[in-house]
Amino acid sequence: MKLDRFDLQILSILSRDGRITKSRLAESINLSVSPCWERVRRLEKAGIIEGYSARINPRVQVRRTPVWIQVELDHHGLDVFERFERTMRETPEVTECVAVGGGVDYLVRVEALDIDQYQRLIDQWLISGLAIRRYFTYIVTRTVKSGPPPMELKDSTER
Repeated sequence: MKLDRFDLQILSILSRDGRITKSRLAESINLSVSPCWERVRRLEKAGIIEGYSARINPRVQVRRTPVWIQVELDHHGLDVFERFERTMRETPEVTECVAVGGGVDYLVRVEALDIDQYQRLIDQWLISGLAIRRYFTYIVTRTVKSGPPPMELKDSTER
């Protein structure tokens, strides 16, 4: 699907303000409401817009202990990667997991109620045969910056 400048503007605005009204969004990109909203629905149907969410202030939630983990696997095979990644997707405490190059296989962010819950989770992974060779735990002591980056996409019709 090719994206034009209107689509890119819509994505940029919605990435910053998913609750913007239809009329305000249309006004922001100089389109009338109906064509603007048709574009939004088309972007949703195409899977470019996956959903909308709210950023919740972590200070008003139940206090959690954020932990980053570097994970190195025993061996590298498609079945090993698929099993590890499926486990990460199915574990509610895992809030982010990325495969990386450069000496380790994954970086995983866990939000546990406390260190004991985190350790029980790691112990469960180790005995479940996830092929974890070793892992390094980094307990977050302070969040310096959090949030999505600004949305700046290039027009896919440009070459």
